[in-house]
Amino acid sequence: MNVLKRLSALSMVAGFTILTACGGNSGSGNTTAANGAANAPSSASPAAPSAPVTIEFWYGLGGKLGENMEALIQKFNASQQDVIVKGIVQADYSETEQKLQAAIATGQVPAAVLSSNADWARKGYFAPVDELMALEPDFNKEDFVQTFLTQGQVDGKQYFLPMYGTTQVMYYRKDTFEKNGIDASQLKTWEDLAAAAGKMTVKEGGKTTFYGWEPMWGSGNMVDAVLSKGGSILSEDGTKVTLDTPEWVETWDLFRKWIHEDQIMRIHSGGQGWEYWYKTIDDVMKGQAAGYTGSSGDQGDLDFSIVSAMEQPGWEGVGEGKPVAQAIMAGIPAKAGDAEKQAAMKWFTYFTNSENTATWSINTGYIAVRQSALEDPAFVKFSESNPQIKIPLMQAAHGSAPFQDPTGGKINDALTIAADKVQIENIPAAEALQEAQKTAQAALDKLK
Repeated sequence: MNVLKRLSALSMVAGFTILTACGGNSGSGNTTAANGAANAPSSASPAAPSAPVTIEFWYGLGGKLGENMEALIQKFNASQQDVIVKGIVQADYSETEQKLQAAIATGQVPAAVLSSNADWARKGYFAPVDELMALEPDFNKEDFVQTFLTQGQVDGKQYFLPMYGTTQVMYYRKDTFEKNGIDASQLKTWEDLAAAAGKMTVKEGGKTTFYGWEPMWGSGNMVDAVLSKGGSILSEDGTKVTLDTPEWVETWDLFRKWIHEDQIMRIHSGGQGWEYWYKTIDDVMKGQAAGYTGSSGDQGDLDFSIVSAMEQPGWEGVGEGKPVAQAIMAGIPAKAGDAEKQAAMKWFTYFTNSENTATWSINTGYIAVRQSALEDPAFVKFSESNPQIKIPLMQAAHGSAPFQDPTGGKINDALTIAADKVQIENIPAAEALQEAQKTAQAALDKLK
């Protein structure tokens, strides 16, 4: 779950990293005469090879993630002679964001950062990368998971590139499903899942002793379900909050009913840090629940001899699920030199090629950013004995982009409060969402 904790922190931070530029512009070798004119060659000596361009890449990853990043940096440096990447590690994403601000102020920026911030792109702090992508013959942007690639676009230009991604998938106990005659591949809708959860739930003396499913505490799972039903958070023109529509009310009230009335599902809430998340996982791993909804980054913490994974379902009459699939993106500061920008793009292209994005997914549980990763030999071999690795990537192909809160978090805060009312307090969804709608709309109106 260390992966998840880093991911969750990352998804809440708008922009991340930068340090001092380590620039190393490439230069030409000097042509000199040997030992004076008498010994000079009859024609000019050939120019010495240009020195490699050295750049810094800033990232706020520690632990196993940091080790995997450093391994890829070393692999890249050994693979060619044009670019040398120096990895600069910060303690976390908050620290790197602070350093980014300082670097922009001084003009001493690195060439590559694990960072995405649309507002800073609009202010000119990041460089658009469309032309740089076109200069890389192996980039092949059509091969990217388009849900991820489009998240890096700002006002019609590509500013950030997806390095890896995450989405919330479903983990279930294989023995419980088999015992109850449930085929996970046939659970195409939330209605199907609720019926299966009811079948697997065990009650004694009117009290549930084994739960058919456990959604994760918070608004995230329920927002995913709303998006899959066709709901939205804002109107298309961005002027109206849309939290009180039937898609929202019907969906959230079903979750309330499953948790409080039917008691076929439950959530763990509160506690210290990620205690609720661990408790949810423990319920499934210790045989107290049939399954739960969690992060693709949980895969490193799960025993897949016990559990397996499946995509989030859709809704009857609507279609397949469209849960949020979020890209973790990198950018190039605008004040980097031209040679450094090109070097940074070479590094990004290498990191995201089919082989490396597949390896990153295998080693971390995060989602590969290219569709072709599904055909990578190592990925194919790993997926034969670990089929769960393919589920997040397959789901991301039809996922929704994460919501960018124009109010600086006030709409998301309103959703968090409403989710607690529904999940914990058993307050009808219509009541909770109408209040959230009023609060969120007032915050949005202040921007006019």
